[in-house]
Amino acid sequence: MLQVDPKLQLPSSAELPCSDDIPVDNEDQNLLPNYLLFLLQRIWADRLDWFFAVDMAIYHTTGVNPRVPVVPDAFLSLGVDRKKNGESRLSYVMWEENETPPILVIEMVSQTPGGEYDKKLEIYRKLGVLYYVIYNPKYWQRDRHQPFEVYQLVNDTYQLQLGEPFWMSEVGLGIGRREFVLGGFAQEGLRWFDEQATPYWDEGELLVQSQQQQEQAEQARQQAEQARQQAEQAQQQAEQAQQQEQEIRHQVEQDKARLAAKLRSLGFDPNDLLS
Repeated sequence: MLQVDPKLQLPSSAELPCSDDIPVDNEDQNLLPNYLLFLLQRIWADRLDWFFAVDMAIYHTTGVNPRVPVVPDAFLSLGVDRKKNGESRLSYVMWEENETPPILVIEMVSQTPGGEYDKKLEIYRKLGVLYYVIYNPKYWQRDRHQPFEVYQLVNDTYQLQLGEPFWMSEVGLGIGRREFVLGGFAQEGLRWFDEQATPYWDEGELLVQSQQQQEQAEQARQQAEQARQQAEQAQQQAEQAQQQEQEIRHQVEQDKARLAAKLRSLGFDPNDLLS
């Protein structure tokens, strides 16, 4: 790691750009990593010690200038706050993250090579990224590599790993390719897998869960409506009972008045007889 002069004032995340502002050359470079994030939010819904970013700058002190970031297509860090001080990060600044490097970086090779197999590999090695995934479904023959490659940092050197999906024990997830339907289109993309090499939430499972949630919401709505109707019926019954009671009292008073009048007509004092 580059030795930084302790007297050097490192900039804060508020002073640094959040990305390199270089546009992606195809929609999958944003779509597929964001889908991984979507799935991870379901897998680790109860965890707050992770952060997954898409196209976000990583600022570090292992390069020539700490103001020059590396911007992966996606990366995952563990042991950091899900939200930084309760807020969304502007960028990932290593000196504000207790020098915690990402444990996983994902690069998707595009039409224009971006140094994924050499320049960036060396940057991530110096940074201490444990797993480096290069996804190259279209240009792997041009680059003389495989469509899906996982490199693991062993003794400060990246070693190409075998097997797919590849289980990352330190992460607690596997990663690999899988055909699936996204947004109505069938395509290949990266997916998370469990230790038994089973993908998390195939589309059918997501659909079933969505239907179950809709059914549960409809059932809750029906129960709430039924409870409301029962409450209205109970209120109506109470009002009817109160009205009947008032009518009975009124009738009794009328009967007493008629009886008193009859007694007076016969020469009796009703106060003596009705008391």
